[in-house]
Amino acid sequence: MVILDAPATAPAPVSDRLRYDRATAHLDGPVAVVDLAAFDANAADLVRRAGGKPIRLASKSIRCRALLERALAVDGFLGVMSFTLDESLWLARTGVRDILLAYPSADRAGYAELTADPEAAREITVVLDDPAQLDLIDAARGGDAEVRVCLELDTSLQLLGGRVRVGARRSPLRTPEDLGAFAELVQRRRGFRVVGLMAYEGHVAGVGDRVPGRPVRSQLIRLMQTRSRTELAERRAAAVRRLRQVADLEFVNGGGTGSVESTVAERAVTEVAAGSGLYQPRLFDNYRSFRGRPAALFGQPVVRRPGLGVVTVLGGGYPASGAAGPDRSPVPYLPAGLRYDPMEGAGEVQTPLLGSAADDLLIGDRVWFRHAKAGELCERFAELHLVEGDRVVRTVPTYRGEGKTFL
Repeated sequence: MVILDAPATAPAPVSDRLRYDRATAHLDGPVAVVDLAAFDANAADLVRRAGGKPIRLASKSIRCRALLERALAVDGFLGVMSFTLDESLWLARTGVRDILLAYPSADRAGYAELTADPEAAREITVVLDDPAQLDLIDAARGGDAEVRVCLELDTSLQLLGGRVRVGARRSPLRTPEDLGAFAELVQRRRGFRVVGLMAYEGHVAGVGDRVPGRPVRSQLIRLMQTRSRTELAERRAAAVRRLRQVADLEFVNGGGTGSVESTVAERAVTEVAAGSGLYQPRLFDNYRSFRGRPAALFGQPVVRRPGLGVVTVLGGGYPASGAAGPDRSPVPYLPAGLRYDPMEGAGEVQTPLLGSAADDLLIGDRVWFRHAKAGELCERFAELHLVEGDRVVRTVPTYRGEGKTFL
């Protein structure tokens, strides 16, 4: 295990730009980099925030095996939270252990492989919340390997008798009674065993409570999150008590990068999930509880200078998933002071950028962007250049670079 020091003070953005430009001067753009000092500092801060409880690494937020391995080597990270069954099997074949597939799958070929491979079945736990999923797995079985099952608790905050809902629409299992009944069904089913509970409070972990220029909205978010944390802590504890009457739970997983402190404060929770905080995409800037260092960036070359106060870079239209809006676009980061043309935004092939900083950029210079979310950047690039100081010390493939496009 590697034990990292507390995060150091982030370098000034100007020096960061010089470092990244120098490090990648020999490379043609577009180019994606990960600043290892920032990555390691963010990992250390997540461990500090987790207060001794293990962090399960969310692979969807990393999508690069070399960086998954780097994080898992840090004391405090233990296990992986995967996002597809195909990915889970691939990771298990490459030596990754303790994999929680956090999203139900309908991959029949994958379940045939899982149930035919006792070694993989010992390392992979699948999230289920519906009897029909059990039927699908049994119909696809390729062998007799036991399937390790994690149930998922719906974490949404429901008000006014359920007429108002805040939170993602995920599991139909909302009450301790719902979970207990389904757990009993799973336990009676030959070839399945309940080993865990997951409850992801995305409306706390993934929604920043300090929205720039929106003080009223920020306060409303804080009020919602305070109420949600209180309600969920009580319901999650009751759910764990009910499940322990039915099964020997190995783990209770909760939270995400934005809720580490509040999630680990619950006695019922044994581990917390996190991943985005390692890259620190821009949607995770809006939290009062922590401040990460931007670690993953992509650089686009300047290819045109249409006039004063404007340059055009190649590509850049890499929107993030979620409800469509300006906050899903990457943000021009370095040099500071650039913005999108509101009539064009980030383009499929070219992106005009406005601002006085444009006049200091020449053809071939690079503009550095931050993606709105974390791992989705890796779906655009086949490799990441790992930067230390002003040098690329290693170039590693992303999932895409290894020929894997799981979603």
